[in-house]
Amino acid sequence: MHIVIAGSSGLIGTALVEHLRAADHRVVRLARVGAGAGADRDVASWDPATGALAADALDGADAVINLAGAGIGDHRWTDAYRRTLRESRIRSTDLLARTIAAVERRPSVFVSGSAVGWYGDRGDEELDETSASGSGFLADLCREWEAATAPAEAAGVRTVHMRTGVVLSARGGALKKQLPMFRFGLGGRFGNGKAWQSWISIDDDVAVITHLLTSSLSGPVNVTAPQPVTNREFTKVLSDVLHRPAMLRIPRFGPRLVLGRDLADALLFTGQRALPTKLVADGFEFRHPTLEDALEAMLGD
Repeated sequence: MHIVIAGSSGLIGTALVEHLRAADHRVVRLARVGAGAGADRDVASWDPATGALAADALDGADAVINLAGAGIGDHRWTDAYRRTLRESRIRSTDLLARTIAAVERRPSVFVSGSAVGWYGDRGDEELDETSASGSGFLADLCREWEAATAPAEAAGVRTVHMRTGVVLSARGGALKKQLPMFRFGLGGRFGNGKAWQSWISIDDDVAVITHLLTSSLSGPVNVTAPQPVTNREFTKVLSDVLHRPAMLRIPRFGPRLVLGRDLADALLFTGQRALPTKLVADGFEFRHPTLEDALEAMLGD
């Protein structure tokens, strides 16, 4: 397949490009003007901020994958960074969707990012793709993000909204940030530890995206492992795999001081119990269905 990927330099994008090229797919990476391509010849320039993207970059592609967007947890949620989070997602998605609709030889599928934050803070409620949207900044952001794909959908292109949970990898993301503290025996649960964490291993995340390229699925798809866990459970499993104690309880005021109230509460003290109902019904088989499986594969002796 000829596959165009936006957001190819991040944790997921890097692993995905490597996987697809190893499977002999032609992968063209979209890179912002001046970002540089290194030794990679299959790069096309774009600039979502100015709406610059040559139509021929997508014309004739079999699939377009959109992973673009500033990191949710990279900075405090100041008003300026909230705008960055929104614009980096909405502008890029809208530009891709409008270009897809305009080209003569349209891709058969547009796989675009979203997140389980779409559901808001829902406590113990089990959430599938038919569950209603929630409230709060992340839920609002995800609704706009998904709505930005409308031009591609209107043009008849199968469009998938990947509502992704926390992607676990020892190479980056939330897990890499937690590992030093846990390895020193200073890990612990956040608050009462009851917040749900919908997670997926990096290997399964890449496999899901690959599956979606040829599946008939469309619309929202929860990209999460079939067994979400509470933060208390996550803490225990991670400490067991590392053979380190994790007896601490981290109160809200500490992370709030470091990250800011809204970001700390959204990422650490609230969550979603999202289930991959569509993927399971579609026959997708998870390599790491349980947290123990995932962490042992990444971190076990």
